[in-house]
Amino acid sequence: MSARRSGGFTLIEVLVAMAIFGVLTVLAFMSLGQTLANAEMLTERMDRLQAIQRTMRYLSNDLAAASPRPVRDELGDTYLPAVMVSAANDFALAVTHGGWTNPAGLPRSTLQRTIYVLDEDKLFRVYYSVLDATYSNNAISTEILDGVERLEFRLVRDNGESTNQWPPLGVQGPAAEQLRPRAVEIILTLEGEGEIRRIIEVAS
Repeated sequence: MSARRSGGFTLIEVLVAMAIFGVLTVLAFMSLGQTLANAEMLTERMDRLQAIQRTMRYLSNDLAAASPRPVRDELGDTYLPAVMVSAANDFALAVTHGGWTNPAGLPRSTLQRTIYVLDEDKLFRVYYSVLDATYSNNAISTEILDGVERLEFRLVRDNGESTNQWPPLGVQGPAAEQLRPRAVEIILTLEGEGEIRRIIEVAS
């Protein structure tokens, strides 16, 4: 009579099965790690695109709703133009604009003075709770975008000429303080993204 083989696995079969299971586990963890890394990269990319879109929307809305209302300086001695763009300033853009919603019905203007400041590679949007701010008014500053290499504006006058300074050279007095461009081209240069351009028509 031949001997019957027991129903268990041999040591070699167990070792082979464990080796196969180990390889599959390693492959599964590698695949999961790559999936998580890709998901993180996609999330970072989406956050970056949303920040860029939000920044362009801020700039576009503020310029499109530019108001001819100048503001007093912090000492209250003189008026600052409603729209200001100049390489001599420590900010990229200052603009008085409408569209400041007031859902709480507070006793304040719907106009707002907003300043865009480029500090190293970070762009900040700064505004005050009042139009004619003094030293006692605290500015509210929010970082809206990083990795910014340059922020430029080309402003179109009523005669069709364009300039990178506002008020334009040669215009002075109350006319300069209230003057608004007909249109503005926003030129935003970002690290790793290149140049983004958008032309905004200023409401008359």
